Amino acid sequence: MKLKDEFITHNTESESLLVPAGGAAFSGIVRGNSTFGAILELLKTETTEEGIVSAMCEQFDASEETIKKDVKSVLEKLRSIGAISE
Repeated sequence: MKLKDEFITHNTESESLLVPAGGAAFSGIVRGNSTFGAILELLKTETTEEGIVSAMCEQFDASEETIKKDVKSVLEKLRSIGAISE
């Protein structure tokens, strides 16, 4: 899976944004925390849900169970707005 080219990401110190560009069917802004931003960064290249979880476990000090739950939640949101291709 991968983040579609029709979406632009922007990260600040406290917030991550996902904004549709051009041909995206979704209109609006999705805001999230650093976890959201890290997942978006990983989705800029082809990856899997398991690959995201593995990379997040290395980056964040949280249990694998918590990270799996967070990744699943973010991916469901991104799927609902058509932001990822699978």
